[in-house]
Amino acid sequence: MLADLPTGNAVKDPNAILRNALPIKQVELKEIQHKLEETSDLVRGGRWPALTKTVTKCQSLLKKYQSRIIQELPNDKKKIAEKIFLELKENFDSLQDHSKSKDKYSFIATRKEALDKIGGLEEYFLPNQFPYYIPEEFDNLPRLLGRAKVNIKTSKGEMNAIVDGFNAPLTAGAFIDLSSKNFYKDLPINRAEEFFVLQTGDPIGEAIGYVDPETNKERHVPLEIRIPGEKDTFYNQTFEDLGLYTETPTLPFATLGTLGWSHSNTAVDDGSSQFFFFLYEAELNPAGRNLIDGRNAAFGYLVDGFEVLEELTKDDTIISIDVLEGIENLKLHA
Repeated sequence: MLADLPTGNAVKDPNAILRNALPIKQVELKEIQHKLEETSDLVRGGRWPALTKTVTKCQSLLKKYQSRIIQELPNDKKKIAEKIFLELKENFDSLQDHSKSKDKYSFIATRKEALDKIGGLEEYFLPNQFPYYIPEEFDNLPRLLGRAKVNIKTSKGEMNAIVDGFNAPLTAGAFIDLSSKNFYKDLPINRAEEFFVLQTGDPIGEAIGYVDPETNKERHVPLEIRIPGEKDTFYNQTFEDLGLYTETPTLPFATLGTLGWSHSNTAVDDGSSQFFFFLYEAELNPAGRNLIDGRNAAFGYLVDGFEVLEELTKDDTIISIDVLEGIENLKLHA
């Protein structure tokens, strides 16, 4: 059950999307993050003088904002943050050296280390309470009040993904709940369209979704989409319904391995268990032409195992999906 989805989008790093999607208000750390991410196109294009200049700016921002950022942290995080900032300074010094010596691969590896550290610091600024309202009509549905990491084992190999319950709590909650129940064990890939989607989650037998044993009815998950800057999450409304034709959701279909929740072509609130991997292909998905956003909910991203995803076909099987981290964020109901 997947709505007819037009294609299109610009290449983006799933880790960058996940960092940007964190519900935090620490703007200085975000500024350092975004400045460092700007080096991606520069290093790809071999623009070394501009790269050196950008790294110098990152070093300047780190020095300028370090004490202010640490001051805003809870007391029990301050000492570890000081250590991380020292490591970041070393990373930035190394990036400067790699830039000057035009060492592309060392630059990329060190930048990933630095961005991972920045992402870790950003998580220290997460609110203590779940920041977004979930309508009471969905109180009986599971929700993921945070993030989780899953291992997806297939007949072609293994992949890991981050599932984002901050921005899609009910969708992510349904997925993690079903994964923890071994619902996806040995299910086939039931739809495969080259350069488009791979879909699974259709249970063996007559049912096309998860049947709740307590009610003996198929459990449905509403369409759930957040937009940056909006106070509330939109439920059961497409971007077309809302008249938002040019918006980009907080979790966009913007990269290979975006996880999307399936629903039928006739309703947006009848998704139950089936999900798909978005198969991003730059030539077939031009920037600014993506209409998947706002019609289906994205709820996470592959972070490794992309080569496995590209090998999967309709002849393959999901052997298991195991929750590695974050199961404590799953609540079975409100």
